[in-house]
Amino acid sequence: MKILVTGSNGLLGQKLTVLLQQTPGVTLVATARGKSVLPPTAGHFVSLDVTDGEAVERVLAAEKPDVVIHGAAMTQVDQCETERAQCWAANVTAVEHIVKACNRHAIHLVHVSTDFVFDGSHGPLEETETPHPINYYGESKLAAEQYIQQHATSGWAILRTVLVYGITNDMSRSNIVLWVKNSIEQGKTIQVVNDQWRTPTLAEDLAQGCYLAAVKRAQGIYHISGKDFLSPYQIALATADYFQLDKSFIQPTDSTRFTQPAKRPAKTGFIIEKARRELGYEPHSFPEGIAVLANQLSS
Repeated sequence: MKILVTGSNGLLGQKLTVLLQQTPGVTLVATARGKSVLPPTAGHFVSLDVTDGEAVERVLAAEKPDVVIHGAAMTQVDQCETERAQCWAANVTAVEHIVKACNRHAIHLVHVSTDFVFDGSHGPLEETETPHPINYYGESKLAAEQYIQQHATSGWAILRTVLVYGITNDMSRSNIVLWVKNSIEQGKTIQVVNDQWRTPTLAEDLAQGCYLAAVKRAQGIYHISGKDFLSPYQIALATADYFQLDKSFIQPTDSTRFTQPAKRPAKTGFIIEKARRELGYEPHSFPEGIAVLANQLSS
């Protein structure tokens, strides 16, 4: 099986690259805008700007993958709110280009989406819940989902996920676990919200979910996340516990104390039974996920 990954320079893309390289019978084509940040051993890389329709068609026609795992996106929620044209191009127009090329070349599409298509009124959520985004990032990701469902003719799976955490090769991206750890080690008091709820997802688990959907040619919407339903405050406490740090530096607060351009849904998180049943997906617990991350930090 030949799998083409978009966004291979990102957190998910890097984890997918490692996983697919280690999987017998899989040929990987890694793509991202600009140059690769992957190690030279990462295999075949093609520079691709997914907002360029001609480039998408050219690359997919030349590479002829069996499956595209589309992870490239603009995910900075506040930036999406203020730079809407750029957000729409990255999150919707790019999907239109990919769907059209997949249709032409009979390529199965696995598309990564988000819990932010929901309004946060309740959770955890099953796939049958009705989306209702409250920010522009969520609106763009829902528009992409709807385009896929209406226009993709060669098979598709939409994998929604939640609060992904992990470590990139170049340590260029932070996440809630690293932020808590580094802040306390530097003696900084941090305020962490306790009125939002998520099922945080280890990046390696999301990569595994994407691979399972690809190899099984999964069809439909799947919720792929961690299995622990936690507030950011609980995430911070669990992180401090794992690294044996002083929890007195962590202060609970609520989201009304923060002013951000984009609203955040209060309560999402996913019920992952469908992915377990149909894909064989089984994520780490949150403490196990911290252990994976800690092991990577030490090495």
